[in-house]
Amino acid sequence: MVKSRLVIAGLIAGASAIVMPLVAAVAVQDTGLGAQDLAVLAGVIQLVRQDYVHPVGSDELVKDALKGMLNRLDPHSDYMDEQEFKDSQADTAGKFGGLGMQISEQEGVVKIIAPIDGTPAARANLEPGDAIVMVDHTSTLGVSLQKVVDQLRGDPGTKVTVTILRGKQEPFDVTLTREIIKVASVKSELKPGGVGYIRITQFGGDTSDAFKKAITDFKQSADGGVKGLVIDLRDDPGGLLSAAVDVSGDLLDGGSVVSIHGRQTEDQKTFDAPAHGDMLPGVPVVVLINGASASASEIVAGALQDRHRATIMGTQSFGKGSVQTIVPLRGHGAVRLTTALYYTPSGRSIQDDGIAPSVVVEAPKDQQISGGGLLREAALQGAFKNPGPLNRTPGTSAAPAATAQAKAAYSAPIKADLIGKPDDAQLKAALAYLDDKAQAGSTSQPQAEPK
Repeated sequence: MVKSRLVIAGLIAGASAIVMPLVAAVAVQDTGLGAQDLAVLAGVIQLVRQDYVHPVGSDELVKDALKGMLNRLDPHSDYMDEQEFKDSQADTAGKFGGLGMQISEQEGVVKIIAPIDGTPAARANLEPGDAIVMVDHTSTLGVSLQKVVDQLRGDPGTKVTVTILRGKQEPFDVTLTREIIKVASVKSELKPGGVGYIRITQFGGDTSDAFKKAITDFKQSADGGVKGLVIDLRDDPGGLLSAAVDVSGDLLDGGSVVSIHGRQTEDQKTFDAPAHGDMLPGVPVVVLINGASASASEIVAGALQDRHRATIMGTQSFGKGSVQTIVPLRGHGAVRLTTALYYTPSGRSIQDDGIAPSVVVEAPKDQQISGGGLLREAALQGAFKNPGPLNRTPGTSAAPAATAQAKAAYSAPIKADLIGKPDDAQLKAALAYLDDKAQAGSTSQPQAEPK
């Protein structure tokens, strides 16, 4: 059984998080709860306060009751007390030291989903699937994920030692120095033959401008013009929804990028590309993904795949397709509640399934992380099953025509320190694919009609 929550031990803004203004804080009103339900809850709290073997304050009991209620809904809903909420805001503002990795919990063991390029976690060669069994020589087994995150956080410049269990290897210690996680989210390089390579490590506030600049620089530097583009989203855990929409819009002329759908009217939204947004019209594009490509990465891959603007290569993505809304509770922290799901332009839900590559390219065994398979959204306790496409007629096939040739492929990701390097076999395959298209004289991919 997987008891899991996703928490960022560092600075990442979630693509799935929508923050409601403080004036929208939950107030006591007609909740639809019966007096008997409330009486049972109050009665149990009173029983624990009165008869439990150790004294427990009512505030702690209420906090734990809220956490328990929300944690049982799905892997991403949660309650944050006032201090946790303040810490999360300070973290987003870059005021806390972190390690730069996304972590989760499986069977009571904390595991790394993905380290972020250029951070302490990546420089220490920590890998997706690594289990953090101790922090500063204290066991993490059975410790809540939030408490482990608190142990990993600290003042920039201070050190923390984590004990790592990787596959069948003996546990080993890694000492890291905490720092403010402010990493350039876009790295670019013009490859031989006029092929541009853009690596997006996470979707942050600088991603949109940096992506545009990279393409502009390619167009100015490439003799004979840009012949192809590789967008590398491997090990990219996500980020800002707005950045994902902007990046997709830089390669599309109008039409849908992504839509979100929930129970409430305000949770029904469609995000479109600019009418004349494509900066590289007619230039073939490859998007590389793997099992650690999540959320915003999946939005970009899904949009460009559905719109027939890019060939998706690699292995199946993570499958995080839900939207969380942050609702502040005045003076009492905040609720993080799943309120909607993401859908690609053709109406596919990203949730659970993720994005399947059109061309499967697995990393060679000697380039794969040694820990083996990667934890995916589907394995998390309470994760939603894929609901099927929008407006699906009962009894019809769930496979949209736009992705009929996409294939599910699950395998261990490539080692993080190989991504984008000369020996990177998956990148070589993407460059060879674009070279073959150029040799064949096929230098364009038709876009689907805007929706």
